[in-house]
Amino acid sequence: MNRTFRKIAVAILTAVVVLSFSFTPSNVNASAKPVMKEYLIGLNSGAVTKAANNLVTSLGGGVEHQFKHMNVLHITIPEVAAAALEKNPLVQFVEENIEMQATAQTIPYGIPHVKADVAHSQNVTGSGVKVAVLDTGIDASHEDLNVAGGASFVSAEPDALTDGNGHGTHVAGTVAALNNTVGVLGVAYDVELYAVKVLDSSGGGTLAGIAQGIEWAIDNNMDVINMSLGGSIGSTTLRRASDNAYNSGIVVVAAAGNSGSGLGLLNTIGYPARYDSVIAVGAVDSNNNRASFSSVGNQLEVMAPGVAINSTLPGNQYGEFNGTSMASPHVAGAAALLIAQNPNLTNVQVRERLRSTATGLGSSWYYGNGVINIEAALQ
Repeated sequence: MNRTFRKIAVAILTAVVVLSFSFTPSNVNASAKPVMKEYLIGLNSGAVTKAANNLVTSLGGGVEHQFKHMNVLHITIPEVAAAALEKNPLVQFVEENIEMQATAQTIPYGIPHVKADVAHSQNVTGSGVKVAVLDTGIDASHEDLNVAGGASFVSAEPDALTDGNGHGTHVAGTVAALNNTVGVLGVAYDVELYAVKVLDSSGGGTLAGIAQGIEWAIDNNMDVINMSLGGSIGSTTLRRASDNAYNSGIVVVAAAGNSGSGLGLLNTIGYPARYDSVIAVGAVDSNNNRASFSSVGNQLEVMAPGVAINSTLPGNQYGEFNGTSMASPHVAGAAALLIAQNPNLTNVQVRERLRSTATGLGSSWYYGNGVINIEAALQ
């Protein structure tokens, strides 16, 4: 077939397709404007683009865009003409160009429970404050977290910006999950977040590793340390490291432990939370009931939400965890908000504000000074 004949054949084919499948509504008032809608149409592999364009025009529409890497057109046509497209042999599929919405961000109940939302409404979001999460590391690739740096003190796992367990990433989200269009929201979402890996992927770590992590926090001028970890046996090394951090001006926060009430007689607060230099945090639920697992004792300082806490997990995932490990980062985030509002506050003053403004819930043995109230603390 010569070139001239081929052009004539294509022209004839185009005319036949247009004439055979053009569409004119017969039951619509000629003076009324048709309802125009946008569609995406996929063309069969042998379709002639010009013929498809002419088809769209014949239906009273127009081509908005022709995609480069796929045989798809973005078109606008009268809504009543869409059925004709679906029957056309040139067309493989027709779909409405619907609007998509950003994945909604949800606010975990802990945020309003501790009145962090009030701080956010006052543009107090943690900006300029450095928070170190001493834990299993943080998944720095998570879309809802912005990790500024860190270090690992687990020899077998040298990368602090990975988390083979999930615990550290969950804790980090409660402190600092970003205010974006996805996932959850952290108490202090604008802080500088640092991953200090002191626990391995199985959740275990050594006293030496934790103490090194605390020293890293001192050397790198952290403002707040969160330790959602602990044990039932004390350590002079761990106590000295915690004291050194506190004496250097850092707010040191730790989970009180998940050893329960001890029949109301035994002090079940773990270490390092039991040390004087550390804020020991217990857990309540959304109704301010003390969680049955939450440890008790004289050193218990404040309470925060620790039941069914939704937060970040590795691999851009989310999930609910229970534990004083989940309560502690609420307090670490609260401390960051106070420092952000008034950078001249000392760590001693921050601690006293959190303690003195907490909402009392009952016996200090079970509740410490009560559940933290960031709104009151900011005043």
